[in-house]
Amino acid sequence: MRIAIFGNTSVQKSAECESGLTAILQKFGHQVLSQDEFAGADVIITIGGDGTFLRAAAKVGNRNIPMLGINTGRLGFLADVNASDLESAIEKLDAGRYAIQKRHLLELDMNGMPAGHTPYALNDIAILKHDISSMISISTRIAGQDLITYQADGLIIATSTGSTAYSLSVGGPIVEPGTNVTVLTPVAPHSLTMRPIVLSATQTIDLDVASRSHSFLVSIDGNSFSLHEHTPLSIRRAPFTLSVIRLEGSSFYSTLQQKMLWGSDSRQ
Repeated sequence: MRIAIFGNTSVQKSAECESGLTAILQKFGHQVLSQDEFAGADVIITIGGDGTFLRAAAKVGNRNIPMLGINTGRLGFLADVNASDLESAIEKLDAGRYAIQKRHLLELDMNGMPAGHTPYALNDIAILKHDISSMISISTRIAGQDLITYQADGLIIATSTGSTAYSLSVGGPIVEPGTNVTVLTPVAPHSLTMRPIVLSATQTIDLDVASRSHSFLVSIDGNSFSLHEHTPLSIRRAPFTLSVIRLEGSSFYSTLQQKMLWGSDSRQ
């Protein structure tokens, strides 16, 4: 196979991991490509944390190249293979002992996407206030029908994949990856009646944002830019999916248990 590696070689741990991974791949007879050659790859392997995986996913876009993440960061939900398990992971990859999971993305439709930004999000699109401003008002319509006007510090629109990221940190639900839903989670809402809601991913979400500072932030998988208030925004499911490799013996539930201590009882 032709395997492209995405990693941050300026970080010593990632650089050492990349060197070790290259040697293991060559031992198994695979051709190693640089991240600049990724378009011709059969598989992409990222080295770092979930941020590295998201940056690589943005480059992959609709090319349908399966991705595997090696974690040298902290938590690692997308990059869920431990760096200490490199050789075992490549053995499974080489033997075909894995499954391909299709992950939905979100697409932001707006006039004048800033240069250097992609409209596609694997995790989430967040509408946020500027640090120095008061809360913002986010009028939200679903499939042309009024839902609510959020008075809050922001609103996170997350995929099922992104449910364990920013959305979870502000009280959103955990959703199994691949589930065809979109999660709306307010950030520090002014009213306790504004709760997270789970929608069908087929719905289109239209937003109109008002702010005392007359501007607000949009963050697409952590990459943010500023917009003037009342800039029309429309969010829908992207017309393509991302292929994620899940190695044999790995599951979403085991990741929750191991990395989040989900369901553990501190009294035991």
